[in-house]
Amino acid sequence: MPSAPSNRPDLGETPIRDRGDACPGALRLHTADDGALARVRIPAGVLSAAQAYTLADAAERLGDGGLDITSRGNLQLRGLDASCGGELAVLLDGAGLLPAPRHERIRNVVASPLSGLDEAGHLDVQPLVRQLDLLLCASERAAQLSGRFLFALDDGRGDLAGLGADVMLLAEPDGSHVRVTVGEAGLRVRAEDGARALLLAAEAFLDAVDASGTRAWRVRELPPEHAVEADDLARRAAAAGIAARPVTGGGADPARGGGSGTTAGAGAGARHGGTTDAACADGGDRSEAGADGGDRSGAGRGNRSQAVVDGGDPSEAGADGDNRSEAGADGGDPARAVAVGAALPAAGGADPGVAAPVTGPEDSAGQKAPDVTGVGGRASATGPGLPAVPVPVPGLVRRGRDTVALSVLAPLGRLTVAQWRMLADTADRYGTGELRVTPWRGVVVPGLGSPDADRELRALAGAGLVTGADSPWLGTGACTGRPGCAKSLADVRSDATAFAAAGAGGLPVYWSGCERRCGHPHGVWVDAVATGDGYDISVRGTRSPERRTVPVSRLADALEAARRIPPDDSHRPTK
Repeated sequence: MPSAPSNRPDLGETPIRDRGDACPGALRLHTADDGALARVRIPAGVLSAAQAYTLADAAERLGDGGLDITSRGNLQLRGLDASCGGELAVLLDGAGLLPAPRHERIRNVVASPLSGLDEAGHLDVQPLVRQLDLLLCASERAAQLSGRFLFALDDGRGDLAGLGADVMLLAEPDGSHVRVTVGEAGLRVRAEDGARALLLAAEAFLDAVDASGTRAWRVRELPPEHAVEADDLARRAAAAGIAARPVTGGGADPARGGGSGTTAGAGAGARHGGTTDAACADGGDRSEAGADGGDRSGAGRGNRSQAVVDGGDPSEAGADGDNRSEAGADGGDPARAVAVGAALPAAGGADPGVAAPVTGPEDSAGQKAPDVTGVGGRASATGPGLPAVPVPVPGLVRRGRDTVALSVLAPLGRLTVAQWRMLADTADRYGTGELRVTPWRGVVVPGLGSPDADRELRALAGAGLVTGADSPWLGTGACTGRPGCAKSLADVRSDATAFAAAGAGGLPVYWSGCERRCGHPHGVWVDAVATGDGYDISVRGTRSPERRTVPVSRLADALEAARRIPPDDSHRPTK
């Protein structure tokens, strides 16, 4: 089974926080150049069609008419009037999207999007997600977590191993037990106790923060001498009546597919890009938002892995915050992307089809080695020698011979209200009434069978969504850039669109408006950073990335060359 990631701090990096994080939320708006930004937490990305309609109404009436998908599967509204907070809160509360206002920013939970739908996982983790959310919202102690702290529930397929989660649950092959890890420490518990074990691990982290005096926001920021220990977790579990066995290691060995979630090791999600963690508006963790960042005065280099797709809040969405891991690019690390044509087709691709998992070459044992792609939803990887892990590739999702869902991606993680309503309509009329927003800036609509799924997929392609694995958007991500972010030196989204076909099928490319790189992916990727009169181009995640300053007139050739560079040092940390 795939290993869980470790969350050790970067070498020599133990930030001392002098204040709380400033991650935006639904009740705490962040001010950007294009207006205020709200981030709505959607645990595991699961919401009803009715809730989706409410968000569409909010984006249309109060915002700029669009929604951003973050790298944690959350949703962001941009272009809000600073005075609309009360009206927005009423809308969200009426739709059941604010079950606990005091806890709304800590409901950062990702889960395997296809769990319970296909045959790749060992356990349907959706019931555990719902239980965890109830526990978090009822816990006074949990309310002290940072808005960047991330929970992940992996059903055993390994698709979340690289998202830089602080506390992670990983299902074992028979589905009866799970492993819950926090840093290098963990517990093996019965599946039914998984949600309680996740909360215990988060509480242990908070106690470690208090003992260290660092006010750390993320597990990776804890000093080594204050790291959570497996024996301590076991004692807490025993006191809570949970049968548990301590485990250590946290999957730190890249050769086993773990890799440090925060240092972007080789493991599965390491390359699912765009997401490193979930930063916020403050400068530390920029994993979820991406682009423009809010208050980044925080300390140190926080976790920057989970930024949003486009960058608004650097913490997740890419808006403007700190957390840039969530907003980030689009997916994982398409270090080995699906080959696509030279010309840039419409987002939907030439012919929407079956979303078959992408796999790598066979290993010595005759199994398929993982394909470490992922930006935009390609196959994820759990590490050398482990089976390939399917993530929601755009197209039809099948269980055996039966179609069970459809999967689409939003170019650069941005959806218009019309596109979002079309997805909600599809779920409401032909599916189960549920949508699942993914950490790879996509949406899965469960419950559709043929011919409904085929027809609706074609309609969604016509609306501009990515519905096939041949789209160059799968390897392209960007922060918010101009005009939404004051710090950006270029309209990076326009440039990303113009040059999406350059080198498509090679390494993923992530466009940043400044050196903050809100929302950048993990693993091996082409780094395009605006300079004001061009871009600095380098390949990140290698031992010695060489940077070239390139004018816009020569960008196509530079990207073609950079994206073809083999990721020979892909197992090394990005930072």
